[in-house]
Order: sequence, then structure tokens, then C-alpha cells
Amino acid sequence: MKRILVPILVLTAIFTSCKRDNDNSRNNIFKGPETQVHGGKAWTWVQVDNEGNPLRLAVTLNDAVLKSVPPGNGTSTGHDMMDNMWTLKFHPKAGVTEFNHVGMGWNPNGHEPEHIYDQPHFDFHFYMMTPEEVAAIPTYDQAKAKFDNWPAATYFPANYFKAGGGVPMMGAHWVDPTSHEFHGQLFTETFIYGSYDGKVTFYEPMITLAFLKNNNNFERSIPQPAKVQKSGYYPTKLRVVKHDGLTDIILDEFVYRTQS
Repeated sequence: MKRILVPILVLTAIFTSCKRDNDNSRNNIFKGPETQVHGGKAWTWVQVDNEGNPLRLAVTLNDAVLKSVPPGNGTSTGHDMMDNMWTLKFHPKAGVTEFNHVGMGWNPNGHEPEHIYDQPHFDFHFYMMTPEEVAAIPTYDQAKAKFDNWPAATYFPANYFKAGGGVPMMGAHWVDPTSHEFHGQLFTETFIYGSYDGKVTFYEPMITLAFLKNNNNFERSIPQPAKVQKSGYYPTKLRVVKHDGLTDIILDEFVYRTQS
């Protein structure tokens, strides 16, 4: 019986995988390569319409990631001490967006500023730069002129402000002063913009582990800048969706905007 059962289980797994791939293909969903993240896997995907225009761009974590990321020691260490970082590449079909890849980081103790972002959380940097360009960003002291070469205020959402000098292998971070963590509430999720040397370089959903574990279907608007530096498709909504042992962090409802 065992000799028969094992092949049946293997075939079932293969057919299930093939069915999932076929369903994705019918829905114009194209998956990026899987990356090992502690005890689980993460990957990206893009969904396009029948004309190839982007509908959604996402990172998916399986439940094993959320269960296996190492806990912190309660002492915030800052971005520059973050040693849990992964580069998640997109399927070539994602080339219709302005985003090149995702730099994902796990912050077990959070990071500065203290009492604001010191909750265990993930950073999801949707970069408009290549991994090589990101890796070449030095410390703030080594490139103050480039970190402080800010894009015009109209390229950020209204009232966003720059948080600190800048982070190596990331850039400068621009945060939302209306977000609840700046008004006496515990940080759960927020949306950050990034810049370096005069360009907007990333969009960043920053989300706590607790929020990812406890929210099955979350949606929020992404604060929008008055202008964009490059004509293309940009997301207007963020969604967090749990299903089938997976958690999707989705940039959704893309619209075409013209450079101005």
C-alpha cells in the first residue's frame, strides 16, 4: 500500500501545482523566482490586463516565513544593522511598471526613530533602481550631497517629510506625518517614499509582523504626489490579502501618469 500511496501523493502535488500555474496564466499573473526566507519562501508576481498593462504588483510570503523569522532582543538597532535582507526579482512582464525589484528586510527590533518604528516589522522597498545601483549607495557621511539632493516637494505626497540623513544601500526616507504612529498610536503599517540624488527611487509599504498575521483583507489608499518624474504606471492602493497559507502585499489599481 505504501508503494502505491507515495506515487499518488507525488502526482497529486504535481497536478495541483500545474492547475495553479494554469489558473495564474489564465488570469495573466506572472510569478517571479522564489527566494528562501528563513524557514519559508517569498516571491513576487505581476498581473497585467489583456493589453499587457499592469493591474497589480505584489510580494507573497508563505506562512512559514511569518512563523520562522527570528525574534528580536527588544533593542532597536537601526536600518544600518539590519542583517535580514533579500532581493526579490520580478518576472519580465513586470517591466511595464516603473519598478525594477523589491528589497525586502526583516527588522526584528524595529529601527529608529525610537518609540515610533521599533515594532518588529518588514520593509518592502519597491525600487525604481537596479540591485546594483542600490548596493552602490554609500553611507550618508560619504555622499551627503546626493542624499540631500532632494526631488522637488511636488514629487512627494503633500506634507511628507524626510526622516534623518539617509541609509546606505537604500537612500533617504520620506514619511507620512498623518500616519497613526505619529499621533500616539502603535505603529502597524505605513507608506514611505524614498529618494537619492534628485530622484524618487522607491515606494515602501512598511508593515509589522503582528499586522501581517492578524489581517486577512486590508486595503488603503497610497498617498499620491502632485507630479511624477517619469511617465508610466503608478499604484494608487495597497492591499494585504491572506489566502491558502499565503500573505500577499499588493500594490494595486495602477494608473498611467505623465511626467511633469
